Amino acid sequence: MAEAFFRKYIPSGFEPISAGTNPTGKIHSIVIQAMKEIDIDIENKSPQSVSQQMIDESECTVNMGCMDKELCPTLFMKDIIDWQIPDPKGKPIDEVRKIRDQIQTKVMILIKSLEENN
Repeated sequence: MAEAFFRKYIPSGFEPISAGTNPTGKIHSIVIQAMKEIDIDIENKSPQSVSQQMIDESECTVNMGCMDKELCPTLFMKDIIDWQIPDPKGKPIDEVRKIRDQIQTKVMILIKSLEENN
């Protein structure tokens, strides 16, 4: 969701990449539904694993919140922003909407900060 919001409102010169330590094979249908409700289609996106190249090339990493503290990629990355947002997996649509809206708010604040610092 964060990558989709960032792509929608992206400032020039930035490239978002979304990845996790143990991604599922596909995006949960309830997340796709919640995003479609606000006219963002992520149905054809695929979860991906965080790679060493991503770690090496990142300028800033936004962590939604690590479920597995031992494998948390933020242990190995620089310039971490930790949002502590819950995983929408297994949650009802009303909770997923709240998570979606939290993410959108955080992304907009981040974008404003990036624009002010450029």
